[in-house]
Amino acid sequence: MASSEIQKTRVINELRGFIKKLLQDPKILEQSLDIARRQLAEGRKDDVMARIANEISDTTSVHIPEDPAEHSEADHLFLELLKEVADEEQALY
Repeated sequence: MASSEIQKTRVINELRGFIKKLLQDPKILEQSLDIARRQLAEGRKDDVMARIANEISDTTSVHIPEDPAEHSEADHLFLELLKEVADEEQALY
């Protein structure tokens, strides 16, 4: 297997495990979106993704490393999707 295929397999497995966790505890999505909305609304953009990740880790069963340099591709994808959904909600108003 080529290294890019191994990387894709690793990301897919991580996302699969994450989706399974969401199915087991659907409140994680609502809590995560609430956190993202609140943190983004505060207006401090400098380390907003790290603050979102840390609060999600502190209040849900999802663990995202404290240091953004240690975030996996799946962590980045989840955080970016939260931001995108919160931003799209704001655009509706």
